Amino acid sequence: MTGAGRSRWSRRFIILSAAFLVVWRVGALVGIPRRAEVALALFGFVFHIVFGMAYLLVPSYFGTILATDRVPAIHLALSLVGTVLLAVEALLDVPPLVESLGAFLWFAGVAAFLAALLWSIRTPLLESETGTASHRADHRRVDRHANRVIPISFAYLTVGSYELLARVSPLLGLTDGYLPRVTHLLAAGFVVLLVFSLGVRLAPRFLGVPAPVIPTVVVLVAGSLGPGLIAYGLGGGPTLAAGAIAETVAFVGFAAVYLSIYRRSERRRVGSGAILVGAISGVSGITIGLTMAAGPLVGVHPFALGTITTHLHLNLLGFLGLVIVGFAVQFFPPTAGRFRGADERTARVVIGALAVGLVLSVGGHTLAVPTVVTLGNGVSLVGALGYGYVLTRLLVEIGSRRAG
Repeated sequence: MTGAGRSRWSRRFIILSAAFLVVWRVGALVGIPRRAEVALALFGFVFHIVFGMAYLLVPSYFGTILATDRVPAIHLALSLVGTVLLAVEALLDVPPLVESLGAFLWFAGVAAFLAALLWSIRTPLLESETGTASHRADHRRVDRHANRVIPISFAYLTVGSYELLARVSPLLGLTDGYLPRVTHLLAAGFVVLLVFSLGVRLAPRFLGVPAPVIPTVVVLVAGSLGPGLIAYGLGGGPTLAAGAIAETVAFVGFAAVYLSIYRRSERRRVGSGAILVGAISGVSGITIGLTMAAGPLVGVHPFALGTITTHLHLNLLGFLGLVIVGFAVQFFPPTAGRFRGADERTARVVIGALAVGLVLSVGGHTLAVPTVVTLGNGVSLVGALGYGYVLTRLLVEIGSRRAG
C-alpha cells in the first residue's frame, strides 16, 4: 500500500471520529439514553480514530507497511453503518433486525481490520521486530514490550466483537451476552490496552525522553490481565475485584510513566498537557471502578462519586477523550494548517473546554445538580466543535496538498 493511500484512509477514519464526538456531545446535552451515548462515544468517536491510527502506526511499529489498499475503505463503510445502526437501536424503538445488522456489519469490519493488520505484521511479529530507528536504540526495549501486547489487544477485539454479534444472533456466545461485559472487552481490552502500548511508544518520541522500562512493563502486563478479569467477573466477587486492582495498577502506572516522561521533557506542547490531564482523569475513573468492584468485599460502600455515570464520564470523555485528542493534536499539529484558527491558542481553548466540561459534568452528577451537568455538557460540546473544525480543516488541507 502506498504511503499516500494509507494516510488518506487514516485521515477519513479520524475525521469521522471527530464527527461522532460532536454528535455524542450533542446527545449528552439533550439527554439521550446511556446505551446510545456508549454507542456514539465508544463505537463512533473512540474506535474510528483508533482504527485510523492503527492502520497508520501498527505496521510501521513492526518495521513494515500495510499489505492492502482496499481493506481500510471497506472497513470504513462497514464500521460507519454498523455504528449508526447500533446507535439508532439504542435511541429508537426499531425492529431487532436493526441491532443484529449493526452488530454483523461491525463484526465484519473488525474481521477485515484484523486480517489486514495481522497479515501485514505476520513475519516481523514472530521475529520481534520493532521498527525502531538506530538512533533511538534507548527506546528499543520498551518498544519490544509494547509490541508484544498488541496481539493481546487484538484478541480482546476479536472476542468482544464476536460477543457483540452473538448476543443478537443464533451464534453460540462465549459469555452470557451481558452488554457491559462486551463493552469492557472492547473498551478496556482493546482500546485502552492499545492506547497503553502505542502511547508508551508515541510519548517518548513526541517529548524526546525514553520511557522507564520496568514501570512500563508493569503497565502492559496489568493492562493485559485486567480487562479479561473484569469482563468475566462483572456482577461481583473476587474475580471482578482482582481485575479492578490490575486495571488500577495499569492506569496509575501509565499516568506515572507519562508524568515521568513529561517532567523530564523540554518539548512540552498543548497536546502533551492534554494527555497528562487525561491520564489523571483515567486514574480517577478507575478508582471509582475499584470502589464499586472491591468495596463490597470488605464492607465499604462506594463513596458519593462512585457511580457508573461518573465512571463512564471520567473514562470515556476524560481518559480516552483527552488522551486521544492530545495525541491527535501532536500528531497533526494545528500550526501545520493555513486557515484561521490553525494555532496552539485554538488547541488550548478546545482542550480546555473539553476538560472544564468534564469537570462540570462530573461535579454536577456528584452533587445532583442537573443545571451544572447541562452546563458541563454544553462546554464540552463547544470543545468538540472546535476540535472537529480544526482537525477536519487540517486533514482536508493535508490531503489536498498531497493530491496536488
